[in-house]
Amino acid sequence: MLRLRKIEPSDLPFLYQWENDATMWSDSDTHNPLSRHELRQYIESSMGDIYRDGQLRLVIDDEGVTLGCIDLFDFDARNRKAAIGMYIAPNMRGKGFGKKSVELLLDYVFDFLKLRMVYAIIGVKNHSCSRIYESLGFVPSSILKAWTLEDDAILWQKLCD
Repeated sequence: MLRLRKIEPSDLPFLYQWENDATMWSDSDTHNPLSRHELRQYIESSMGDIYRDGQLRLVIDDEGVTLGCIDLFDFDARNRKAAIGMYIAPNMRGKGFGKKSVELLLDYVFDFLKLRMVYAIIGVKNHSCSRIYESLGFVPSSILKAWTLEDDAILWQKLCD
């Protein structure tokens, strides 16, 4: 059964591999590799409390198999909104895990955190990710011109029903 869980020290090897995947850096605004030491410090200092940390990283887990991670960031408690980011391991893509992970996160942010809006910024060429958000009721609200050096991006938003 797919679930989202807090990050644990045993996730360090996965995070190290994923955070240093330079092919994904343009999507995540990452500009340099991260060391194991930096990632270990992040894991140790993260309380998993979005109100304290301003962000929340959850691991996507299926029966003990780590599939990726999903993040809430740019958290704005006053206006009750946050951004979503997701990474699915390359060998796990195309199997529905991304969509199910976003569904689980939406349940959490709307039912528990009581956010009123979430958004995701997706490169215009990332059709598979755009399909996930569209299928979950997100609407494209704008095109962000020259968002990265590589391309434009689409701002997808979902308001609480």
